[in-house]
Amino acid sequence: MFDNVLHQSATDLLTDDITRNTLPGSILLSGPASSGKLTCALELARVLACTGETKGAWSCTCPSCLKHKALVSPSVLLTGPSDCLLEIRAARDTFQSQYANSGKHLEASRYLFVRAVRKLTMRFDPILWQNDDKQSKWAPLLQNISEALEPLEPGRPLPEEDELEKLISTIEDNCVKLDDKFLYNALPVSQIRACSAWAHLSATNGKKVLIIENADRMAESARNALLKILEEPPRDCQFILTTSNRSAMLATILSRVRTYQFFERDVAAQQEVITRVFHFRPFAGETTPDSIELFLQGYLPVKPELVLFQAKTYFSTIAQGHVPDVNAICASCNGFEPRALFSVFIKGITDAQKKLSATARGTEASGRIMDVLRHTYNNVTVYNQTTVSALEEMARSLMQINFETGGVLKEAL
Repeated sequence: MFDNVLHQSATDLLTDDITRNTLPGSILLSGPASSGKLTCALELARVLACTGETKGAWSCTCPSCLKHKALVSPSVLLTGPSDCLLEIRAARDTFQSQYANSGKHLEASRYLFVRAVRKLTMRFDPILWQNDDKQSKWAPLLQNISEALEPLEPGRPLPEEDELEKLISTIEDNCVKLDDKFLYNALPVSQIRACSAWAHLSATNGKKVLIIENADRMAESARNALLKILEEPPRDCQFILTTSNRSAMLATILSRVRTYQFFERDVAAQQEVITRVFHFRPFAGETTPDSIELFLQGYLPVKPELVLFQAKTYFSTIAQGHVPDVNAICASCNGFEPRALFSVFIKGITDAQKKLSATARGTEASGRIMDVLRHTYNNVTVYNQTTVSALEEMARSLMQINFETGGVLKEAL
């Protein structure tokens, strides 16, 4: 079980609970970004549905496992905001490289690409978008992706190189449009209600599995609707929530789920994941990135180094008593699209103020700054505030802290 989730002790606990039949109906996978939580959730769904003799083995070829591995099982519903495009691009490069070089990992890379795409398209299941007027707008994009993905399905003969390139380009272009224009930054209450209706339907074959990724990123009404489901969960449905920010979740929700903790892997372990999953081989003079997050950020439209530089400039400008040019910063950072760029920017501010902890006065200011950063990040990712407005508001808050502490922010420069 969980052969494709590397270096996470949570899988041992899950395996033990499955074996002992003590797995609760509602669980939370909590841990840092890129620690394998969604992979684990999808794998858990496959294991629970497996009908093969080698229960839960990745090599199992029972009909249920084949559907789950291709992410086309009707017994799984996946929702929640996520930055899918970086993984799609990384998987694309892996697939194309293996194809061009007749690599021994070609079939594995094909699965990697197909699954990366479906981690996005699964969030557009019509069940989730009932009575949503956007459905008619994204449906053609989804159809284009589905048609282009069909010849790449595992087990089919791959097309010639030119045709393959054309199919992959079509898939990626439509995925970008789907992600940029229609994927919610925060899960709306309408989708939670749709999930509830689906969960209460009788299962035809074993348990259904509902996966809510980034469950901390939802509006208050959606959180209350989720709480209502968890208070009286349907017997035939397994609930799996994931989060990178457990403290942002309602205490009442946390009390109704069992948490399985994922941890930040060390550098060697993360480099092994990059090598084994994406079959990455550095060119001459390059090195394998120190983390999966850094590896994926290499596929951002703006170099992370530039975003971090803009964050440092933003902070130092405020520390010196001036107002930063927010419009220029947003323009240089591609309007912070995709939202992963905004996460990099917030991290840059976090790093820029770390030296404040050297003094008591600075430590107090640092605590207030971190509260402002969390508030700003939530305003953008949960409440859809524009990044320009959010950075202007954050600048005012940081300038207020700097004023009230006698210009302590300069101590971080």
